[in-house]
Amino acid sequence: MPRSAWWFAAAMLLFAAAGAVAREAAPEAADPALEARMVRITSELRCLVCQNQTIADSDASLAVDLRRETRELLRQGRSDDQIVDHMTARYGDFVLYRPPFKATTALLWIGPAVMLLGGMSVLVLVLRRRSRMAADAFDPDPDSDSDPSDEFDPADGPDDRSAATPRA
Repeated sequence: MPRSAWWFAAAMLLFAAAGAVAREAAPEAADPALEARMVRITSELRCLVCQNQTIADSDASLAVDLRRETRELLRQGRSDDQIVDHMTARYGDFVLYRPPFKATTALLWIGPAVMLLGGMSVLVLVLRRRSRMAADAFDPDPDSDSDPSDEFDPADGPDDRSAATPRA
């Protein structure tokens, strides 16, 4: 391949890479107030794909579609509450970052507190049991005068300990 072809290929690659430089996305709405309302509404809605991000923060294609749908609903003149109600009717209470307290979401609200109290109770029980076991292991029985290691059972055979330790 001639040298000029290499230079041409390198120049084409450079131009292609320059076009692929990432830039901050410009707001799609021409009205900044409309865009601010859209961001405020989508900040209260959970991305159904990511589940740990808001629709405003997520780059998932579903989140992009939901932001576009929210903009369209705002252009139609719907209020913030109407848009949130629309999303909730379509996707359920799961789409809300702060779902209302009702029978179907009670576990979401009460569950963490129940798990925390249960974990603390188990921890207290385990620590009490450990302290009792430690106290039993180190406290000799004051009623017992003999040491179990000194007991000799003649059925076991001769006592090797007496032969190994010199008598005084």
